[in-house]
Parts: sequence; C-alpha cells; structure tokens
Amino acid sequence: MYRTLRARRSSRAALVERLGQERADGELLRILDEAFKEAARRAGSWLRCEAGCSDCCYGPFPATQLDAWRLRRGLAALDGRDAERAAAIRRRAREAVATLGEGFPGEMSTGRLSRDETLLGRFFDRHGSLACPALETGSGRCELYEWRPVSCRTYGPPLRFDDRSSPPCDLCFRGASPATVEGCRIVPDRDGLEAAILASMGVSADEPWETLIAFALTAED
Repeated sequence: MYRTLRARRSSRAALVERLGQERADGELLRILDEAFKEAARRAGSWLRCEAGCSDCCYGPFPATQLDAWRLRRGLAALDGRDAERAAAIRRRAREAVATLGEGFPGEMSTGRLSRDETLLGRFFDRHGSLACPALETGSGRCELYEWRPVSCRTYGPPLRFDDRSSPPCDLCFRGASPATVEGCRIVPDRDGLEAAILASMGVSADEPWETLIAFALTAED
C-alpha cells in the first residue's frame, strides 16, 4: 500500500514537472470537477447545490498557496474583461482584510495563518457571517467561480482526504441514512495532484502555508 502511494506521488510530481504549474492546475480542476459530477450522480436529490446557493460563501476558511495563486490569476483575467467588477472585488477584499485584522491568528503582513487549531476555530466562528470578497451578494454568485479554491469546488458531498473524512454540507442529505451518506462519499484528489503542485511551489505538507481569500486578493495591492 505504501509503495503504491509513493509511486502515485512520484507520478504526480513528474506530471507537474512535465506540464508546468498552470497546466497541472488545470488538470487538477478537471479531476475535481469530474469527482463532483460523480458525487452528484450518486446523490441525486440529496445534493442540493445549485446556482445562487451561497450558504458556503460566508465565513473565512484556510486557502492554500495554490488557491491564492489561482484566485489572483482569475482576478487578473477578470480585469481584462470587466475592470469595474474586478475593482469591486478588490474593494470588498480590502474591507474584509480590515475586518479580519483584529485578532488575526497569524501574520498580518503576509496573511499567513497560524497552525493553532484552537485560535483558528475561534477566529472562524467569530467571522462566520462575513461574505467572501468574490461573492456578489445580490445574485448569490461567485465572481471568480472558474478560479475558486479547492474547498469551494468540492464542498457539498461527503469527502475523504487520505485518512480524514468530512461531513456533507448542512443543507444536503437532510434525512438521509448514514449508509446513504457514506455511499456518496468521494475521494476528490485520489492521487495527490494538489500536493504535488504545492510541492513544486515550495510548500511542504509538513509545513503548510495557508491564508484567507481576502488576503490572497489583496496580496499585490
């Protein structure tokens, strides 16, 4: 089992080296989207995710350096198509950073989060009603949908990452039996491509570098 996992990781590292980070990230997003489609196929009406549902767009959560890089690329792309919308996202991100600054569990200068789970939990709970800067609250739609973080792309169905399992969204699977929920559980990135891309960016799994979306979108201000 260990040799198989090591071989998969080695294969993914070679793929990232061959494709480069941007194309490898595109492949990761394709894999994640296919996994979500499979989860939706299994779940049927139990999975309530749909356009305009923004319940998961409130409250901060950790974003990886890969997520941050992708979001900034998305914002730059939006700048070329609709500078006014991009400016509105940047304004909301700056306002969010100002709100999140008080008691921020980490380095304000870089946006890097602490690894203290207790501090993070209290902080996230305190700001649970804060809208994501990428959310257009009037429509309930993400302005950077194609570029959204991995957590956003996989939220909804029950997930498994390595030896960790996470429950589904509170709005989904209401009334479903534990067996039904378990039958819809997916492993979105089975071969660890995200970890391989992060490693190519100099981020170790043993020393993660995580931030918040608001900080990611203001990093170049």
